[in-house]
Amino acid sequence: MRQTSPPAAPPTTTPEAEATRGTAPARSRLPLAALRRAVRSGAWKRGPVLTGAALLLGLVMLLHAEIPNRIGSHGSLVETFLPWFGLFVPVLAAGALWRRSAAAVLALVLPVTVWLSLFGGLLADKSEPGGDLTVATHNVGADNPDPAGTARHLVASGVDVLALEEITAEDRTAYEKELAGAYPYHTVQGTVGLWSRLPLSHTRPVDIRTDYGPLADTKPADVQAADGRALRATVATDRGPLVVYVAHLGSVRLNPRAGFWTDSRDRNARALGDVLAADPSERVILLGDLNGSLDDRALAGITSQLHSTQDAAGDGFGFSWPATFPVARIDQILVRGLEPTGSWVLSATGSDHLPVAAGISW
Repeated sequence: MRQTSPPAAPPTTTPEAEATRGTAPARSRLPLAALRRAVRSGAWKRGPVLTGAALLLGLVMLLHAEIPNRIGSHGSLVETFLPWFGLFVPVLAAGALWRRSAAAVLALVLPVTVWLSLFGGLLADKSEPGGDLTVATHNVGADNPDPAGTARHLVASGVDVLALEEITAEDRTAYEKELAGAYPYHTVQGTVGLWSRLPLSHTRPVDIRTDYGPLADTKPADVQAADGRALRATVATDRGPLVVYVAHLGSVRLNPRAGFWTDSRDRNARALGDVLAADPSERVILLGDLNGSLDDRALAGITSQLHSTQDAAGDGFGFSWPATFPVARIDQILVRGLEPTGSWVLSATGSDHLPVAAGISW
């Protein structure tokens, strides 16, 4: 009898293999299918205005230095309030989700990335304990209704070196009287002053071209001195001399006709930058109301030589003006040859500015 071979058994497969074999192609098709569904549904076509707005927002923040300043100082205006541009992101995100616009959501990656690269470092607390010296600056306000109370408030802060700006002739005596007990050394030059627990020397006014124009040279010397807005002094510390500048740069104005008027501020900033560049001192502090944020290109001559205590050792943005609802940090503490250990904003006084303080170390 002829023997025949039994029929071959079907290949044995496990349930897992069958599942894998059956679903692998499907899995590979999932992203493409989802993309096709999104395209067919119009998700990428919705919200072109939102998409354009998100891209424009990112480009404005990224290229803020390219915004022209020739007419109306629009570049400086944008740079003064640059951190606040981040508030448009959640507004646009809400609109993108409401419109179900995939393109707008993707476009928002640009402004989010730019904002975080510019200001993300300010969101963390970089302060450290200790410090060799504490300093503060405060524009006390020409219309301050309580200069004596403001002075007592500043004494309570316990800082070692204190700068005041916008001191009027009428209020000067009140500040000198209230600060004398805590600060035995002081100098007032025009409308700015410096009080210190440590000895001061080589005090003098600094010309930042406050008086400018054909009539400037015709003013008597005492009149020009009374309007001075900057000084220089040397503080004697146990670690060696420390040069301190106090400055109050010219005001800025926003109006429909002139736009963002910054002429006097910009002129003062250039002059102060030249003074700082010519000063060979190793350790320098600048305290004052610069009437501009450090993102403002008009202050580049200053910020290229000194760095901000708030950027280096602060917690948050440290906005100082206006006191009732601060939206910008225009009161600055900048240093060279020193290490900031902390930077903070003090509570409100009778002024329209908030005082700002910092700790420094050698």
